Amino acid sequence: MVVNNKVDSLSYDVEAPPQGAAAAAAAAAPPPAPAHHHHAPAPVMREGAAVLEMHKVSLPEPRTAAKALRQRLAEVFFPDDPLHQFKNQSSARRFILALQYFFPIFQWGSEYNPRLLRSDLVAGLTIASLAIPQAHSSFVPPLIYSLLGSSRDLAVGPVSIASLVMGSMLREAVSPDEQPMLYLQLAFTATFFAGVFQASLGFLRLGFIVDFLSKATLTGFMGGAAIIVSLQQLKGLLGIVHFTSHMGFIDVMRSVFKRHDEWEWQTIVMGTAFLAILLLTRQISARNPKLFWISAGAPLASVIISTILSFIWKSHSISVIGILPRGVNPPSANMLTFSGSYVALTIKTGIMTGILSLTEGIAVGRTFASINNYQVDGNKEMMAIGIMNMAGSCASCYVTTGSFSRSAVNYSAGCKTALSNIVMAAAVLVTLLFLMPLFHYTPNVILSAIIITAVVGLIDVRGAAKLWKVDKLDFLACISAFLGVLLVSVQMGLAIAVGISLFKILLQVTRPNLVVKGLIPGTQSYRSVVQYREAVRVPSFLIVGVESAIYFANSMYLVERVMRYLRDEEEKALKSNQSSIRCVVLDMSAVAAIDTSGLDALSELKKVLDKRNIELVLANPVGSVTERMFNSAVGETFGSDRLFFSVAEAVAAGACKAQR
Repeated sequence: MVVNNKVDSLSYDVEAPPQGAAAAAAAAAPPPAPAHHHHAPAPVMREGAAVLEMHKVSLPEPRTAAKALRQRLAEVFFPDDPLHQFKNQSSARRFILALQYFFPIFQWGSEYNPRLLRSDLVAGLTIASLAIPQAHSSFVPPLIYSLLGSSRDLAVGPVSIASLVMGSMLREAVSPDEQPMLYLQLAFTATFFAGVFQASLGFLRLGFIVDFLSKATLTGFMGGAAIIVSLQQLKGLLGIVHFTSHMGFIDVMRSVFKRHDEWEWQTIVMGTAFLAILLLTRQISARNPKLFWISAGAPLASVIISTILSFIWKSHSISVIGILPRGVNPPSANMLTFSGSYVALTIKTGIMTGILSLTEGIAVGRTFASINNYQVDGNKEMMAIGIMNMAGSCASCYVTTGSFSRSAVNYSAGCKTALSNIVMAAAVLVTLLFLMPLFHYTPNVILSAIIITAVVGLIDVRGAAKLWKVDKLDFLACISAFLGVLLVSVQMGLAIAVGISLFKILLQVTRPNLVVKGLIPGTQSYRSVVQYREAVRVPSFLIVGVESAIYFANSMYLVERVMRYLRDEEEKALKSNQSSIRCVVLDMSAVAAIDTSGLDALSELKKVLDKRNIELVLANPVGSVTERMFNSAVGETFGSDRLFFSVAEAVAAGACKAQR
């Protein structure tokens, strides 16, 4: 359907004689008014002057309901159009592209080179040294993630918050001391359900959920997590034996000073010395990039040197890793239980820990992706973490995800691809089979020093200051994430920050930006009179730009705001003896969508203005808005003579009617 706004040819005075194509552009532009009243005189018809060409407002191609729904769902769930790359490709090429899409390792693996291997090898061995105390959960999951994950920097392993939540929920029904086998069965089954839940989110293409983790949120999360992880390392750095299991800043500091009698000066001396060395090597590499290998190799060298010193010294004052069980993880698929009285508990525990671990893992992945300027696919991450936990539950592993502390060390050690996880898994496997006795004397304090060195550089003070300067609500989300993580928990900090981000979205949706527009002299462009001081109002016209979609949540606000603009303009016209408003033009060029409530609001606004003998016209509506208007009664209400190709043509047509 085509709405034709064909009107008689009009001609107007312009500031300069018309010449060629420039004349048509300037024909509708009245000369600027004196600065004291900021009004442009209404267009005046002159014979022999340039003619303003009128255009049509066209409807998009008609679509069936099924086609419209299919296109909408495709935009929601498949915005990246994953099948586009398979078009016009041979069968062999499609097979390769499918492998690369579902297994990212085939994508980056095809471009791998020895330089990348050197970096990943150092990073993998470094994070392997941190994974030794949790070796049995650090073998199978990293291998699965390296095949399916889209993050280069994420280092996989158990995380404290998911472990604590799973333990506390299962202990309510089963005691690990009295019924250890049943407790293990429930833990593995809950891990399996966590993986099923996580993978299902990815399979259903719900990765857009992670878009609520904005850059501001991640900046605050990263800073708060860095401080919390650093404070947690005070246990190893000071030699404290009885330390709190809570993550909050207050609980950690209370535990540190409450257990001051457990501080060991030998541990403090060793930890401080190695911490200073690690920080110094980072500074050396930062000042001279050619010496990157110094900071990259320093953590692993520190582990080896500190282990040798601890073996020679054999001081009971320095806590060591101690005896670790040898051998690979035994299969546990036969321990999964899907019947009985505990199924509901395992499902509930799995969903809860699945949400917590998935949120933290994706937040960590996106944090480091933003640092290195690449994208993390939320759907692939959900699938990778979910399948990783499903496989892990069959290999005696409980729920795992991307660990912030390990990922920070991985990033700091210079990892380039997910191969660092494969190196870590291989090193853990070799250690489990042959090298466990060698790590008996590795001091816990050196692991704490490595983690502190890695995370302190992730506190982005400049980024937070930039947020304060640019967007106060983003800064509020950043500080909320920071304080929430620091004072309560990682999940609470993220929840608060996401809540503020949602509030910001709701604020923008329910209170869209509306601006009064005026004509830029010498052009046909109408711009905000607040942003452009040279823009002048056209007498008898109120031109309002709507810069948002019109939904049920903001439709009444739109009506009220337009009426308020109308009242203000009429008061100004009365004071300056100008003609009253007789036409309201809504510039719809920025209105991307409209629902039935928005259509009703436009109809209501028209009725109110009709009673006051003021005409309401719409300018430059986009295709979807035009389509919905003329599929409803609103299209008939406005008709073809109230819908215009541009604001300039709407003003020209209004001036023509006035002069007739």
